[in-house]
Amino acid sequence: MPTYGRADVSFERGEGAYLFDTDGRRYLDFTTGIAVVCLGHCHPHLVEEIRRQAGELMHCSNLFRIPGQERLAQRLVDNSFADTVFFSNSGAEANECAIKIVRKFHSHNGRPERFRIITYSDAFHGRTLATIAATGQEKILAGFGPKVDGFDHVRFGDVEATAKAITEETGAIMIEPVQGEGGINVLPDGVLKQLRELCDQHGLLLVLDEVQSGMGRTGKLLAYQWSDVEPDVATLGKGIGGGFPLGACLATAKAAAGMTAGTHGSTYGGNPLAVAAGNAVLDVMLKEGFMEHVLAMGEKLTGRLQALKRRNIGGIEEIRGKGLFIGIKFHATNADVVAKLRAEGLLTVPAGQNVVRLLPPLTIEESHIDEAMAAIEKVAEGLSG
Repeated sequence: MPTYGRADVSFERGEGAYLFDTDGRRYLDFTTGIAVVCLGHCHPHLVEEIRRQAGELMHCSNLFRIPGQERLAQRLVDNSFADTVFFSNSGAEANECAIKIVRKFHSHNGRPERFRIITYSDAFHGRTLATIAATGQEKILAGFGPKVDGFDHVRFGDVEATAKAITEETGAIMIEPVQGEGGINVLPDGVLKQLRELCDQHGLLLVLDEVQSGMGRTGKLLAYQWSDVEPDVATLGKGIGGGFPLGACLATAKAAAGMTAGTHGSTYGGNPLAVAAGNAVLDVMLKEGFMEHVLAMGEKLTGRLQALKRRNIGGIEEIRGKGLFIGIKFHATNADVVAKLRAEGLLTVPAGQNVVRLLPPLTIEESHIDEAMAAIEKVAEGLSG
């Protein structure tokens, strides 16, 4: 179906930070499948673990215990706030699970009327009927009515408006610690703390959508870990499988108490092949020094971009982000900038608020930053002309 506005380029292989098209041209990949290929293309350990598992057992269904799934869940629990994990195929499905947890939590506690969730402007939570309603953007909702009920939208980060939106039917607050599709908007730690306090005061669940901000993208396994705030539920996707489809919904035992046998399920979610990929990603990501490297590269890239902005070249309005989750807001249309950068051999991603996203592999080196900056500076100089 013609549902994608695709660029006229086809890739046939990838290696580390690079993609190669069918004509043999090499591109520096600062798209990574939209924050998915977190270890770079064809990472040897990830490839070997997928190959090994494919040769042993790809699928058996969740009717039986899956040791690799139990191991991955335990590792996520050990490195986060969570007590329990549900595995899905995607971030959207993880968010669907989170929405069901909210409703089941209050129903389980005798308050089924508390089904509404407060979400935020410029959010993006997925493409299912419930998650487009949670997102709330008209361009995403158009033609798919009637809209799924149960979501109330306020301005991103507006604590006062959030407090006013809480009613007897409110069950949760759902927010991205860093909005990706919305334009790399970073939620201040102080605001996250205030939202946690509102949830505690009113008996709500705090749900963090970390589908794009999680899995090391900001320099922590999950972005909330930059604060002293812990959620009740958090969702992961994109980078968790390093390129293999996988999602996860993490929750405290209290929040997930109503999620008993038969209340939720997935045919493929967390199958042996998917969790082999997830465990391989964590093998690399949990090694000493990995997150420090992400932060160091993020600081170098952000610093170079800030220096370019100070030179007043290319109409750069703002540099946003955290770690290797970076946005550049240009005066020029972001789609045009993305196309010009691609012509220079650098792949980037457009986002809301006219922002160009830089989502490189978390394994990049300084030489990749030099190469990216050469392309960005050339395009910026052309925009100035």
